[in-house]
Amino acid sequence: MPVTHTLHSRRNTGNPGGELTEPPPPRLAHLPARDKLERLLRVAKGHKRALILTHDNPDPDSMAAAVALAQLLERRADVKAHVGYGGIIGRAENIAFVKVLRLPISHVSQIDFDEYDLFGLVDTQPRVGNHSLPAKLEAHIVVDHHPLRQESLEAPFADVGGDFGATSTMLTEYLRAARLEPSPEVATALFYGLKADTRDLGRETTQTDVDSYLWLFPRMDKSMLAQIEHPELPARYFQLYHTAFERAKVYGHAIITDLEEVYSPDMVAEVAERLMFLEGTKWSLAFGTYRNQLYFSLRVKDRRMNAGRLIREIFEDYGGSSGGHGSMAGARLPLSGKAAQRKALKRELVNRFKEAFGVADERPVSLLSAQDT
Repeated sequence: MPVTHTLHSRRNTGNPGGELTEPPPPRLAHLPARDKLERLLRVAKGHKRALILTHDNPDPDSMAAAVALAQLLERRADVKAHVGYGGIIGRAENIAFVKVLRLPISHVSQIDFDEYDLFGLVDTQPRVGNHSLPAKLEAHIVVDHHPLRQESLEAPFADVGGDFGATSTMLTEYLRAARLEPSPEVATALFYGLKADTRDLGRETTQTDVDSYLWLFPRMDKSMLAQIEHPELPARYFQLYHTAFERAKVYGHAIITDLEEVYSPDMVAEVAERLMFLEGTKWSLAFGTYRNQLYFSLRVKDRRMNAGRLIREIFEDYGGSSGGHGSMAGARLPLSGKAAQRKALKRELVNRFKEAFGVADERPVSLLSAQDT
């Protein structure tokens, strides 16, 4: 049977993954932007150097929000701030995003954590396993549009959840409250981060997202945006899509593909997103391996399902990290053992997803031989 009856409500007070799906008032998420800004600056002032971290293998929303937060801390709290990330930036659009906008971000391998006395997490949360803040260090600032997790409440400043489709929207609200005019590069970063995470305002979009989009539009650089959205693509990009389509299987209203070894972990999410365009599809699942890590990406159209909660429920017995929200989610799991053991693990995980989708008894059909109905 489909796992639907336990996954659609956002008003549970908690779950085994530590998520608080409805932040209790009067948490920060429910306060006006100006009040949140004042609390943020109170937490930041008095510190000398801040390190703002994105989630690993960051997407544009995470990078844009982190750069905007760093600018805000420097100009309104007198705290020198730097942005760092773990993993890699692999998608062509994301590489262009950093290069074209000349974003001041560094890989954590180049960062000495001892040089900082203030730490922030953006588009991620403490102890979820998908960022590079060392376990011995605590985050002072957490800003994330995903559902609130209990651990975030331990941070002096935690603006998590709320009515936002992107973390870039949250930082745009801060800039507006601070009456801080972003540079064209930062405005373009926030605009593209918001645009990408909400799929051109068509996915989980709120009025605040629309207002931020309209505020950023005249401030961003259209030429830079065009260079980001239409980059040159390497041959391996097309080779990966060849593998994705060749191995994709359709199970009723679900499509699942094994990408095998990928050249960039964020390509797993891109493929899952692209496969959702298949006519009649309600669930899309892509997975692939990168440097002995198994990556899963899930997309959901069925409103009865919550992708983030589902992926956490499936992965809670396996370790690794997982997260997401209503229509999209991802997970990462370290791989060990021989090839046969890895293959068995992937088959076991896929079977759990098929059961959740309600297609466990469906006969698979190759995408390349599927007929229009």
